[in-house]
Amino acid sequence: MGISVSASAGVVFLGVFLAVGIVYPAAANGFEQVSDARHDAADRALAQANTDVTVTNATYNTTTGTLVVNATNDGTTTVDVSDTTLLVDNEIPAPADTTVAVEGDTGTDVWLPGETARFEVDLASAPNRTQVVVDHGVRDASDVVEVN
Repeated sequence: MGISVSASAGVVFLGVFLAVGIVYPAAANGFEQVSDARHDAADRALAQANTDVTVTNATYNTTTGTLVVNATNDGTTTVDVSDTTLLVDNEIPAPADTTVAVEGDTGTDVWLPGETARFEVDLASAPNRTQVVVDHGVRDASDVVEVN
């Protein structure tokens, strides 16, 4: 064997070494991102399974034009009030017409497990149905009862 065969083998091994050095970090980074995404999806699924809300009652006072919806956080996770949406006949009421109080406190943004939130909305006419939607799409609905 001459020097050319040894030099060729050295060039080939150098090329393979460089190729592996380029491909390995890219592949490792891709696998790490997929693994992180799977962990995040599992965390979201667990949080969704631990979140629950129940609308205990929904009443519309025909004299005052006020809809009152009481909902209880029946899950084991804390819910942000700012991430909670009240739907009235499948529409979101104007924020200026809506008041939310958790256990009587309108200044809090934390809705702890076991606590009741009270939504008050000024409306021109009586709605048929309300729905409270919290984090992760967990929701509960109730028909509205009219009172005087």
